[in-house]
Amino acid sequence: MRELELYGQVAGKDVVEHLRQLASLLKGLKVVHINSTRRGGGVAEILERLVPLMKELGIEAEWVVIEGDEEFFQCTKNFHNALQGTPVSIPESVLQHYEEVNARNAEAFRELLQEADLVFVHDPQPAAMLKFCPDRKGKWVWRCHIDISRPYRAVWKYLRPLVASYDASIFSIAEFAQPLPHPLYIIPPSIDPLSEKNRDLPPEEVEATYRAFQIDLERPVLLQVSRFDRFKDPLGVIQAYRLAKKFVPALQLVLAGGGAVDDPEAEAVLQEVEAAAADDPNIHVLFLPPEADRTINALQRGADVVLQKSLREGFGLTVTEAMWKSKPVIGGDTGGIKLQVINHHTGFRVNTPEGAALRARYLLHHREIREAMGRKAREFVRENFLITRHLRDYLTLMVSLTYEVQERIELS
Repeated sequence: MRELELYGQVAGKDVVEHLRQLASLLKGLKVVHINSTRRGGGVAEILERLVPLMKELGIEAEWVVIEGDEEFFQCTKNFHNALQGTPVSIPESVLQHYEEVNARNAEAFRELLQEADLVFVHDPQPAAMLKFCPDRKGKWVWRCHIDISRPYRAVWKYLRPLVASYDASIFSIAEFAQPLPHPLYIIPPSIDPLSEKNRDLPPEEVEATYRAFQIDLERPVLLQVSRFDRFKDPLGVIQAYRLAKKFVPALQLVLAGGGAVDDPEAEAVLQEVEAAAADDPNIHVLFLPPEADRTINALQRGADVVLQKSLREGFGLTVTEAMWKSKPVIGGDTGGIKLQVINHHTGFRVNTPEGAALRARYLLHHREIREAMGRKAREFVRENFLITRHLRDYLTLMVSLTYEVQERIELS
């Protein structure tokens, strides 16, 4: 059975038929996706499944990953922080190095990029590559996965001219979009329900995973899965856990995540978290490798309540993942989390550790409400945030950019 037919069993056969109709207009189109890491983070997870599905639909899709050194990735991490509102000073010499790395990558992939009909450039890391591809034939789209609704102006002033030259931009939600002189598209991210991280698991595997980490499934578990990043507020999660534990003495906290090649700050944040948790045997800090998808799946399925207490968040695929597993989520009232966590229906949105503790205590003391919210959460994801919807949005955008001003397009 082809993969798309398997997705039809989850999302519905009519959804897959719609994808085939849209893709019939794009057969043989040469499409390239560019990002900065093959593993680690939501962008890589999405591309890992999106590109093969495009190929199955007859699109000549490729995914390339740029190479960079420590100085380059520290610069782009500063971009990330600055775009989310943190004042950051980046020396001119570092910006020059950033462009030099982009120039080398543009040269390495020159033939592929010259021949592409559409190029999707993900986030700031490879954003300058367009500058070094003057003889391209196709259209280029900047796909921003970051919350840039209130960027630090000095850094955005530098980056804006680079992305303004693109033919279009994509943002995850409307409030992230910045004024740019080209069409803007809104495409929320998605999860793959058939991936190792999201497919159904037998209860014995969930139990075995918890035993391996010496976490007691007979006692309530709070879980946050995310990269060790200050914007994910892991220290605030520990504070919320300690407040909730006063009313739920048996409570345990699991902070699980890892790093990525393009995130040089993860180790420092991990050390801060481990220091904050050091005196409590009921806080389990798990630094997981990139291939730990099945482990994360099991952790999410075994938890009673999942948190994603982000201070800023582009979207928050870990929220989507937990909701797909019928878990209510307590999330930060920010960014793409607001698109997913519907207060009192699929979870709760909070602004403080105190608020997170209050909601966690409520859910842990009301099992029926917790389970009802979980069922709503799963259905909400099925309707809005599966990869089939994501693929449909990309195909629609590609048809729009390919056919431009044609008034009528016939679907087969």
